[in-house]
Amino acid sequence: MQHFQTHLHDEAGTAALGRAFAQALAPGLTIYLHGDLGAGKTALTRAMLQAAGHAGHVKSPTYTLAEPYTVQIGGRPVEVIHFDLYRLASPEEFLDAGFREYFGADTICIIEWPEKAEGVLPAPDINMHLGISGNGRDIKCEALSVQGTQCLDRLKFAPNL
Repeated sequence: MQHFQTHLHDEAGTAALGRAFAQALAPGLTIYLHGDLGAGKTALTRAMLQAAGHAGHVKSPTYTLAEPYTVQIGGRPVEVIHFDLYRLASPEEFLDAGFREYFGADTICIIEWPEKAEGVLPAPDINMHLGISGNGRDIKCEALSVQGTQCLDRLKFAPNL
């Protein structure tokens, strides 16, 4: 599966998709989340992290720009870095903060507002677009690498229609 698209009818659907993605994640993934304010980027990430075993609060990293979490994937601890780049004034701020060091084969990076660091971010394995549609959300995922394709192939999700 190189492409996945669905409509989620409500917040519970977003949480269900996040839980399903948690089961498909693998170290080394870089996921870009695109969407307007309120489109569900943080809600989706929160559901992923909690389903992967993070027991504490998952907050939007709007002010800190990056929040690290340790979760269990495949029976081993993996660090997930949740970025929210909304407040970046320029891509150079991303570099100046030293954020590129977080990207690697042993971490998973989930980036909200990746366009704010365009040109300096590592390429995504998955591009995910979230859009508000009525009371729900439209979700479109596109795999852009072998690892992204493998992740979407592992994804087992059937929305409640």
